[in-house]
Amino acid sequence: MDKIIVEGGHSLRGDVKISGAKNAALPILASALLSDGWSTYHNVPGLKDIESIRELLAHLCADVESDGNTVRINASRLCETEAPYDLVRKMRASILVLGPLLARLGKARVSLPGGCAIGARPINLHLKGLARLGASIELKHGYVEARADRLIGDDFYFDVPTVTGTENLMMAAVLAEGTTVLRNVAREPEIIALADVLNRMGADVQGAGTSVLTISGVPELKPAEVSIIPDRIEAGTFMVASALTGGDITLTDCEPDHLRAVINKLRQTGAQVETNGKTVRVKGPDEICSVDLKTLPYPGFPTDMQAQFMVLMSVANGMSVISETIFENRFIHVSELRRLGADIRISDNVAVVKGVPLLSGAPVMATDLRASASLILAGLVARRQTEISRVYHLDRGYEAIEKKFSGLGAVIERVR
Repeated sequence: MDKIIVEGGHSLRGDVKISGAKNAALPILASALLSDGWSTYHNVPGLKDIESIRELLAHLCADVESDGNTVRINASRLCETEAPYDLVRKMRASILVLGPLLARLGKARVSLPGGCAIGARPINLHLKGLARLGASIELKHGYVEARADRLIGDDFYFDVPTVTGTENLMMAAVLAEGTTVLRNVAREPEIIALADVLNRMGADVQGAGTSVLTISGVPELKPAEVSIIPDRIEAGTFMVASALTGGDITLTDCEPDHLRAVINKLRQTGAQVETNGKTVRVKGPDEICSVDLKTLPYPGFPTDMQAQFMVLMSVANGMSVISETIFENRFIHVSELRRLGADIRISDNVAVVKGVPLLSGAPVMATDLRASASLILAGLVARRQTEISRVYHLDRGYEAIEKKFSGLGAVIERVR
């Protein structure tokens, strides 16, 4: 099993290109199931989760071709309706094939994805929404079994905004008969990106980026050629790295408008943040100021940046309060940060972080994707070496992260 070893104390400088967004690519690749013919997707990141969704689509009889960061998919021969446990267990986002399969073939049997390290993340709202559109839903032997001769548009309210739930219902509704109105939906940029792709395919999706989606069903969709939007969480991670190390990093091929909450918080810490078109430049402050933050659905501060920002607060001047409102177990990285010398106290969903002058390198273990990134960030400012194990989490969501950090002046290597 791979490890990453980081030697701290080096200021990061230079340019880094931001990869395509995993959380946008996964539903967009799943949307290829809705049409016949070859769809082409550019700027697809080279990640384990992308490999997993490609493998699942191939299992469903879609033709899948890859060439670097371009993926081509043809679902003309779509015939399999079961997403088995052995494939779904690798990645929770596999549930995104449920809506397209039901809309296209009238039935789907998809393994329940189960829990994960950062919380249960149930799919009950996916199932309630599909039932509202006329699907019969049964849970049998760990599988969701859904059937519908033809989905019928209806009005559905999400009790809480859910990104994958919104995406699943959106993809199901585009081929439903009549009009579907989805209320209290997620507003993330990835939702807008999926809606844009569906509309290019001939769908009629209105309201993406607001809390209400109106979807007028169409008889069929056509293939499309699109480019995946930049990964705002990868971008935010490198922005925090610059502030953390007193560095000067310019991010290219990113989307500053997707990063407003992160940019605002970084400026409050004393970092200088300049935006220009598709680039963001971050200069680290001489002294990091402590700030409070609360994770919220977009456009609030993203839960996927909470662990990285906690590292920044660990060496800030003063005390900060971090409130996690999205996932119930998203402080599991705290025990590893404490091993590096961070002063963090937890009470329910609130972390109180008292800044310390310096962290100290130690062996640590990654617990999930964003926690893995936070441990690398901590290693960048820790004395001596930090050895991070279980870094397979990183490969699910960060494309060649150690190479990108190395190109900025970090002393970092992967040991196989």
